Amino acid sequence: MGFALSNMQLISPAFDHGEPIPQKHTGEGEDVSPALSWSGAPSGTQSFAIICHDPDAPLVTDRGTYGFVHWVSYNIPASVHNLAEGTEDYASGPNDFGNQGYGGPMPPEGHDVHQYYFWVLALSEPPEIEAGLNMWELLERVESSILGMNRLVGTYERS
Repeated sequence: MGFALSNMQLISPAFDHGEPIPQKHTGEGEDVSPALSWSGAPSGTQSFAIICHDPDAPLVTDRGTYGFVHWVSYNIPASVHNLAEGTEDYASGPNDFGNQGYGGPMPPEGHDVHQYYFWVLALSEPPEIEAGLNMWELLERVESSILGMNRLVGTYERS
């Protein structure tokens, strides 16, 4: 799949791009998703998806997927441009902890700093995608309807 960044912007009041994610939003803290907001959605956007993925996790599957998925949230209407901290609104898919919804950063013991990519995807599809898709299924499902995307990268190292 080939994806290109767009002019959309994704920010969080919890951390800046390239900066550490507060422990509150990790598996060592309260494990609640950070608040997020985005702007610059392309014309024709009908819904959004949010994904959090750790490409530094040393996991490769037999399907060729890699890293660790922490959050898959989608069917977010085009009228919504932010998610509150700890939100459980909208459709969610499984994370690699085996749960639905958000599971915060928790690198394996002994690992250095990992990077966590929070992605916002602007989609030309209405917010009616079947629930329960994992990140890879969602990306395959929406690839042809992605109008724009961008990311916010936070870091975390286990204490």
